[in-house]
Amino acid sequence: MLNESSGGRLWRWVAIGAALLMAGYLWIWHSPELADVQRWADEASHHPVVIISAIVIMAVTLAIGLPGSIGLWLIAPFYTPLVATLMLTVGSVAGALGAYYLSSRFSYCWTPRGLTRKVMDKLERRGDFLTQCALRVLPGFPHSVVNFAAGLLRLPLSTFVMAAIIGLAAKWAVYASAIFGALEAMESEEAVSPNVIFPLVALTLLLLAGAWLRRRVEAQGHPLG
Repeated sequence: MLNESSGGRLWRWVAIGAALLMAGYLWIWHSPELADVQRWADEASHHPVVIISAIVIMAVTLAIGLPGSIGLWLIAPFYTPLVATLMLTVGSVAGALGAYYLSSRFSYCWTPRGLTRKVMDKLERRGDFLTQCALRVLPGFPHSVVNFAAGLLRLPLSTFVMAAIIGLAAKWAVYASAIFGALEAMESEEAVSPNVIFPLVALTLLLLAGAWLRRRVEAQGHPLG
């Protein structure tokens, strides 16, 4: 299990890597020289083994505290928003359960600090369905923190799972739709059309809002006011 300082640094590097990967996809992937590679990737992405592998990778990375953006960029660019949302939700909920069981199992040897400690304090006072769901929907808010905090507190599993399903499904639907719309527009050579610009601006604003909310939580210790 990752400690919080190393996990935070790793999160930043993974986020930077995901952004670079997306930029490379947008500017290079649709060139004529890569047409055969693109065709192969489109065909391979619909193979059952590839689908299952992408979901498992997302589940494992979330279970050990890595960000969900890893699974997002493995899935969202290659599937329709509906299919991508389903895959992302299954993978992230499975990862949430894995993190919940890991943290509850090893709670005796883990002293939470920083953001995890503050989220624990909030969930200890108010760990109902709506609060957990709101934390899931917050853009850019680290799911691993919610997962580990819930496991350390041993919150009711049924509420934890339902909040994860609903909150994450709503969030992934927005992300998957924005990414799919942007890539479709790129394929139709409308790189500067509103269909491309607006989703990317929306994603940027969501990530900036999430970063601001996280800093506010870390500074004040009040995740939801």
